[in-house]
Amino acid sequence: MDNEWINTLWQQYNLLGSAITLAVIVVVTKVGKWLLFKIPAMAGALEMNKAEDKVKWKKDKYPPMVKASQKMGLYCNVAKYLLVVPFCVTLESQPLWQILLDVFVILMFYDFFYYLSHRFWFHGNGAMRQIHAVHHQARTPTHLDALYVHPTETFIGLALYIGSIAVLAAVMGKFHVSTLVITGVIFYQLNQVNHTRIELDRFPYRTLTWITRKHHIHHENMHKGNYATITLLYDKLFGTLD
Repeated sequence: MDNEWINTLWQQYNLLGSAITLAVIVVVTKVGKWLLFKIPAMAGALEMNKAEDKVKWKKDKYPPMVKASQKMGLYCNVAKYLLVVPFCVTLESQPLWQILLDVFVILMFYDFFYYLSHRFWFHGNGAMRQIHAVHHQARTPTHLDALYVHPTETFIGLALYIGSIAVLAAVMGKFHVSTLVITGVIFYQLNQVNHTRIELDRFPYRTLTWITRKHHIHHENMHKGNYATITLLYDKLFGTLD
């Protein structure tokens, strides 16, 4: 009986699909950034963030915390692509509407639970508030501050995202590799973009500027709203849009 269960589990394990997912996310991210920063306006925003990040990096508090957070992120992603995604991904063809619907469901499911955790746990009265306060030392965040996070908080954020994929795959069935690529790119990039400084009020950059300004308001102190990270829909629904 145990051998049958192991064989069944092994048959569900799709390491190739997981490897393809990771590889495509990396390539899309790198190529996308290369193309984006060919645009003069975005190149200027990048240089502005680099200049401020360079000053911050010289402060004693930044290097150890950033490196600890990156190490935790690495551990979580290794576990994700070796232990979770292989059981949740498929290379079998799926219609475009299903892929787009699955992307929406995954991101909104994750963002709902992140909203709750961020609002009531990270900004509550317990120990997690003190852990989250490390990140909130950045009152006017730039790109580097997306990484200036206590490793415990990094673990929780990634665990919520990875757990969302695992739970939904168990309920909805395996996701196409394209679904996990799209959600992965959006998840990782939005969590960085909303910490950057972008001051471009003309089209088509207004949306990026709006995203960063809303999150910068959240960073002003520990009593501001705007708790969601993918979309501010839940803040609007629950009256915490600031």
